Amino acid sequence: MQKKRWFGFLVIALLAVAVVLVNKYYLPTLVETEVAKADTVQQAVVKEPSILYGMVVDNYTVIEDKIKRNERLGDILTAYNVPAKLIHQVSLISRSIFDVRKIAPNKKYTLLCNQDSAKTAQVLVYEPNPIEYIIFRFGDSLKVDVHKRDVVIVEKNVAGEIRSNLSETIEELGISHELTNKFVDIFGWQVDFQRLQKGDKFKLIYEEAQVEGQSVGIKQINGIYFEHFGSPYYAVPFDQGDGVDYFDDQGRSTRKALLKYPIEFTRISSRYTMSRFHPVQKRWKAHLGTDFAAPVGTPIRTVGDGIVEEAQYKSNNGNYVKVRHNGTYTTQYLHMSRIADGVRAGTRVRQGQTIGYVGSTGLATGPHLCYRFWRNGVQVDALRVELPPSEPVKKDHVADFNKVKDDLIKKLEAIPFPEQKQDPIASL
Repeated sequence: MQKKRWFGFLVIALLAVAVVLVNKYYLPTLVETEVAKADTVQQAVVKEPSILYGMVVDNYTVIEDKIKRNERLGDILTAYNVPAKLIHQVSLISRSIFDVRKIAPNKKYTLLCNQDSAKTAQVLVYEPNPIEYIIFRFGDSLKVDVHKRDVVIVEKNVAGEIRSNLSETIEELGISHELTNKFVDIFGWQVDFQRLQKGDKFKLIYEEAQVEGQSVGIKQINGIYFEHFGSPYYAVPFDQGDGVDYFDDQGRSTRKALLKYPIEFTRISSRYTMSRFHPVQKRWKAHLGTDFAAPVGTPIRTVGDGIVEEAQYKSNNGNYVKVRHNGTYTTQYLHMSRIADGVRAGTRVRQGQTIGYVGSTGLATGPHLCYRFWRNGVQVDALRVELPPSEPVKKDHVADFNKVKDDLIKKLEAIPFPEQKQDPIASL
């Protein structure tokens, strides 16, 4: 009986010790653990700051919009309570960095405004193109900075087959107009792109410039295979020391002294002819030019280097520019909506430079470019004239060229054509 009593006391004592130990060591540790977990959860739900154009914008009202027609920077800033004196200072300070008078319609801008009823602008960001953006700050001190996004160059390829015409194929494949124009320029004097045959095929390897995963332009074409009427054509880029030019698989230049088309590849609405019924004058007469139908404002480019002989307005021609390229060739561009800034008589222009914009000034029923061509002082059909080719690969560069060509042909051969389907063709 005495032993049982002592055993009971021992059990009670042990339980008491256990309670003390739990209270002293386990419970505080458990509490600390739970508190730590709560702190972790609280930290996890803390909101990350919102970053825009490299700035924390949590304490601002962010307003995004596009420049409207005839809208000026001052109009925007006045509407958001920026003082007129400060606006004037902005226009003066920024002129050496970015001329605010050159803001253009449909370009994006972003305002960072105070979070109050007045919504006074503290920062304006203007994006003239996908790569650059200009930050105007109106805080404690006026500041204007130009920033550039990182540009990544990605090599891509595309293959297609002409179903009816190049324009339709381009649309189906989602090829950009910029890439199309570079393609047409390279083969412009070898292939009549207005008369492609159904079944013609092409493969393109090109470099695309991307910003944040979005295409912002074509850097260059790295190779072309083009099958026209069953005949193969190659374009191999090669630099002989004077910059990249394009050559066929025999080392002959694919280019001529002048570009074939003075405008982005588009529909020819009227060709050179000695007898055409004039849509305005309502009589038959010679049409000594080639008409390219295009929307108002489409850039017009000079087909070669030269000196501007005339840049003015005349009743029949409307706004026009005439360029003398050398002692043999002269070209003229009619019915412009306007002549490009800085283009005037005596100006030197470079091949591919924009000299004006499509319009319907003068004797014209709709927007188009009338392109005229002189050889030795006589007007001729610009699309039929035979121009001398550029220089072929030089003898001391032939071995290097052949290696570049062989490597390129292997890459082109590895690109499959789209499978034959009755549905629209698919791009790679």
